[in-house]
Amino acid sequence: MSTQTNEIDQNYTAPLHPKRILLVEDDDALANVYMTRLQAEGFDVRRVINGEDALASALSYTPDLVLLDVMMPKVSGFDVLDILRNTPETRNLKIVMLTALSQESDRARAESLGVDDYLIKSQVVIADVVDRIKKLLEER
Repeated sequence: MSTQTNEIDQNYTAPLHPKRILLVEDDDALANVYMTRLQAEGFDVRRVINGEDALASALSYTPDLVLLDVMMPKVSGFDVLDILRNTPETRNLKIVMLTALSQESDRARAESLGVDDYLIKSQVVIADVVDRIKKLLEER
């Protein structure tokens, strides 16, 4: 039995690329903190500052997960979520909303649109967010 395990270990190859995260956040200070931490965790991170750029980048960058703010210029996070879920190329993307909106109605709206996780900025620390991201990406 242990011979098989050793063979499996020796034949293991690392993923072709680090997991890609599209960070959609218009607050520069917060975005810099998240980018630094996520890159330190080994993720390939691209940041955009509005919903319009998020939609374009979701197609061109092909992220494994989108970390999405709700209140943004041009296109709201709710609209981005709705469009991504209704676009064949992005329908199955993992999407985590990280928002200041703490009303249960906002969470319910996000869930009805198909969000994978909904985190309230004031209620989580960055380590919690990283843990949730890792957990979601393991489910792929």
